[in-house]
Amino acid sequence: QVQLVESGGGLVQAGGSLRLSCAASGRTFSIYRMGWFRQAPGKEREFVASISKSGGTPYYTDSVKGRFTISRDNAKNTVYLQMNSLKPEDTAVYFCNADLRVVPPTTPGPYWGQGTQVTVSS
Repeated sequence: QVQLVESGGGLVQAGGSLRLSCAASGRTFSIYRMGWFRQAPGKEREFVASISKSGGTPYYTDSVKGRFTISRDNAKNTVYLQMNSLKPEDTAVYFCNADLRVVPPTTPGPYWGQGTQVTVSS
């Protein structure tokens, strides 16, 4: 089992930046593939980005490529999502996700954080 706690959300103007953090506790963090998903009001939860256990091979949904960067620090048991050039359509609750399995990078794992709200004003 792993427990995930997100932080770093908030209100930002379009074009601004935020950095989300997800702190993990429980089982060894470095064995999990980590990801970020988001859910906007009235919409299904969608994949945003994921990163392999070692920190290599990041994967992004097309709408955030070139603007968002996922990274991890296994020594700190933390995964980050740096979000630049934010747009109003990025407004959503962002969830941290963890998976032990070898699955496609957009597949959500069974472990979720509680979510953090990101609101981008126009």
